[in-house]
Amino acid sequence: MIAPLADKGVGTPASFVQQTFALDGVSGNEVLHISALGLYRCFINGRRVGNDLLTPGWTSYHERLSYQSYPVGQLLSAGENTIQIWLADGWLRSPLMWGGHPIVNTWGKDIAAIAELRAGPGAAPALLVTDDSWVSGELPIRKSGIYFGEIYDARIVPTVSAGTRVLEHDAGVLIPHETTPVRELAPLVPIKSWTDAEGRTIHDFGQNVGGYVAYAVQGAAGATVTVEHAEVLDKDGNFYNVNFRTAEAMTQYIMAGTGIEHYRPHFTFQGYRYARVTVEGDATVTDVTSVPISSVTEQTASFTSASPLVDRLVLNTLWSQRGNFIEVPTDCPQRDERLGWTGDAQVFAGTAAYLGDVHGFLTKWIRDVMADQRDDGAVPHVVPDPTRQDPTHYAGFYGSTGWGDAIAIVPWQLYLHYGDTGILSEALPAMTKWVDFVWSISDGPIVNPPRAWGARGFSFGDWLQPSGPSAKPLPTISDEASATIYLYITSSLVARIAGIVGDVATAERLGSMASRVKRAFVEEFITPAGRVGSDDQTSYALAFLHDLIPADRQDAARQYFRNAIARCDGRIGTGFIGTPALLPALVKIGEIGLAADVFLQEEVPGWLYQVKMGATTIWERWDAIQPDGTIYNPQMNSYNHYAYGAVCQWLLEGVAGFRPDENEPGFASIIFEPTVIGELSPVKASHASPQGLIRAEWTATGDSVRYEVEVPSGSHGRLRLKPDYRQAGVDGVAWDGAGERELAAGTHVITFTYTPVPRAARDHNSINARTP
Repeated sequence: MIAPLADKGVGTPASFVQQTFALDGVSGNEVLHISALGLYRCFINGRRVGNDLLTPGWTSYHERLSYQSYPVGQLLSAGENTIQIWLADGWLRSPLMWGGHPIVNTWGKDIAAIAELRAGPGAAPALLVTDDSWVSGELPIRKSGIYFGEIYDARIVPTVSAGTRVLEHDAGVLIPHETTPVRELAPLVPIKSWTDAEGRTIHDFGQNVGGYVAYAVQGAAGATVTVEHAEVLDKDGNFYNVNFRTAEAMTQYIMAGTGIEHYRPHFTFQGYRYARVTVEGDATVTDVTSVPISSVTEQTASFTSASPLVDRLVLNTLWSQRGNFIEVPTDCPQRDERLGWTGDAQVFAGTAAYLGDVHGFLTKWIRDVMADQRDDGAVPHVVPDPTRQDPTHYAGFYGSTGWGDAIAIVPWQLYLHYGDTGILSEALPAMTKWVDFVWSISDGPIVNPPRAWGARGFSFGDWLQPSGPSAKPLPTISDEASATIYLYITSSLVARIAGIVGDVATAERLGSMASRVKRAFVEEFITPAGRVGSDDQTSYALAFLHDLIPADRQDAARQYFRNAIARCDGRIGTGFIGTPALLPALVKIGEIGLAADVFLQEEVPGWLYQVKMGATTIWERWDAIQPDGTIYNPQMNSYNHYAYGAVCQWLLEGVAGFRPDENEPGFASIIFEPTVIGELSPVKASHASPQGLIRAEWTATGDSVRYEVEVPSGSHGRLRLKPDYRQAGVDGVAWDGAGERELAAGTHVITFTYTPVPRAARDHNSINARTP
């Protein structure tokens, strides 16, 4: 690993390291293995190596540093060659965490590169390696940072000005890149452009993305083009990015004056829909485009219905996944945060695995979760975890139930979707340590998290659960109830995982623990009359979904659940951990009509409200923009936050009705079980699974339903119909609808009748329209 002596530290001009070397000949099989501390981009003989972005990626660098391997034979020539590696701050040392207390030099203060050129793949002879004979210099990139953006002065020609030094570095942390690289998606052109009162041009690209703005410019040397970014306009139509907090989120290009010049940033990205372009000096900007980037570039699921709002909600979720799955599953791509929040990832992992191939992406991330797990089993709130390196202002930034449970829930989703037992075995010790940590918070089956931030076992609870108007607040789930429910969820899940991988002792121990937690939860949080937790939506949704309510209290609890929704004016009353459970729980207890009412209502809080308000990605808050266009408090208000998009898992699994069978994972067996909501007819959905294309579509006409499914070759299906779906037939043969019906590979047509549930009338009182 060599560091450029030209480098002056974080926030200063980016540097390059360079070497000239001779080759007697070129076979065309040559391979370059390369990595860096910081971010790198490599050139051989002036031509770029590969087209991956933000390499070597973002991992827990002290334990795991990815390297990439590229075939480079076509870039080499017999005789003299030059390799140049550009280096920038990246996640390694540019400021991370939020404004008041940023962490700099998080994983190190030195940018550096390591590379070896080999004559072919594998153990072929080395033709070139990095050592202290390489030279260095400054780049036209005058400043670069993940939150900051980039300043590029095209007048500067990279010139050798210094040497290099060898850094002590543990080669044992180097690992082959484990996931699909970050790549550009198809560019977006502005749908509208205008000039503001100060003469700046604002472009609306029509879609909120994670990416960057590219353009061409022609003019005089020294003229500058500055691009600022925003997700929304304010109520008066003005450019607005106050919600970015301290993230500068800008790029600036200083012209060389050599004709038409093209620019796109090298070592940063932003979250935006709008770009404000300011030109100083003699310059004309043309060909402005928005370039989305993502680690997950291929869409692998679709869902359409009779509702344009629902269809746009699905598309919004897809775009939020793209914009936040850039090396790490982050919460948001725009403000001074952009961190791999574990809670967001665990609630969304199932949806993510439908919308894109995330097998490698989430496997890589889970390995970083394991790397950053504390010795006592606590899992960080964010991974990779900057606070592990510098906890000065972020003491105890780990250990929250609902967040740390990602250590088990994400591998379980990888098992369900891809049949991967390897990640279960690999992560099982970390899962077990986590469960034992949660038990230890209160040394017993009821978890009592401390209220203070940073205290051991602090819990976010049901983050952003709507509490209604301050004059008459709605009940919200207690931290004790939510933490205890999650101890049950994860202890029972890890017991099941241990059984799958053959760890009988762990399966028995954690199975026994889960039973104790369940009994204690019933005693502590379910009254004899059937009220659960705080009598709020999240308490009932999680308890019903995970079978925590005794049979003799379920009828009463079901009515209390209905009352909890009515108390919220028929709207959502759940936060981050409750929302993904809400609709599946209602369907599970037979409240399909109520699930439809909650899902399809278009007021705040609600999934479709934000779509009506023009959202093109999923919002962090239900009421991020008020009906009159007023913007909510910008201190925590992201317009690209995928967590609430987890409802798409329900649309595919519940409404369209296909899901992996946990007894034959990886879609070797597919369970088909539709939920008919007449207002959505016709519904069409598909998923490109590891086994092939799965398709399901249904049309409801009156009380008659036609359900057509396609089972890919190599798989088989299991058809299940709800008890009140009657007069069923499968491929023209009558079926009594009891139990399961086996479906062979191929296309099948199922018919049945059902009783449509009329939508509830709304009185529009808006009694609980405000969230926290």
